[in-house]
Amino acid sequence: MTVLASEWLKIRSVRSTYLVLGLSLGTVFLGLALAAAAAGMYDTASPEQQARARIADLEEVFTIIPQLCMGILGALAITTEYSTGLIRTSLALVPRRWPVLAAKAMVIGGLGLLVGVVAVFGTYLVARGVLGDRFSGAYNTAFSDRLPLLIALSLTVPVFALLGVGLGAIVRSAAATTAIIVGLVYVVPMIIGRIPEPWSERLGSLMIGALPREITGDTITTSVYGSLLSPPAAAAVMIAYASVPMCVAMWLLRRRDA
Repeated sequence: MTVLASEWLKIRSVRSTYLVLGLSLGTVFLGLALAAAAAGMYDTASPEQQARARIADLEEVFTIIPQLCMGILGALAITTEYSTGLIRTSLALVPRRWPVLAAKAMVIGGLGLLVGVVAVFGTYLVARGVLGDRFSGAYNTAFSDRLPLLIALSLTVPVFALLGVGLGAIVRSAAATTAIIVGLVYVVPMIIGRIPEPWSERLGSLMIGALPREITGDTITTSVYGSLLSPPAAAAVMIAYASVPMCVAMWLLRRRDA
């Protein structure tokens, strides 16, 4: 508990934490602005245009913002200690080492879960309130029908947070960790989208962006992602994204110098 309290104090004592959290939660206001703009365009369109008009799920589109922000915060939580040399003090006070990384993961993961729930559910609720039955009732379905996907989307945010902590501990560089995370979100899916079938579909099904809909059993038809995994398999892959880097990081932390 002492190590956990220490890590919580470290996180909340730096301004970068509040900046990243503010950017993450700003997703709700961005969703509100875009929903209002879309509603205005819809209301001024002709009946024929309204019948053809469609809109993406804003909470799904904007989830990438808290994902990236929490991934960066996770990386900063560990890499700044290496850059300042504070990690030597932390490891000297906790000779077994792994509790230090575990405490960071618990704090960052908990923040990621809170941010994910607020950002995803907040964006969905404001979009639903603004758009109503526009766009062929895209936001007029029962909340219970949308709940599984909203939960799955929310859980991707702490996954990115833990991914940032794990990769940060492995490479010990905030810039390199950020580049890996951004590449995982943007670059890798684009590369996979250009690979011939069936490998494009197979590899696309393993991307984080595909997992929420696979977990809920939805079929992805208009994306570079695939939808081949069963819900249990997709959930296992999501857990692996968070746990494998953390396990590797803990193994390396115990075997190499600070």
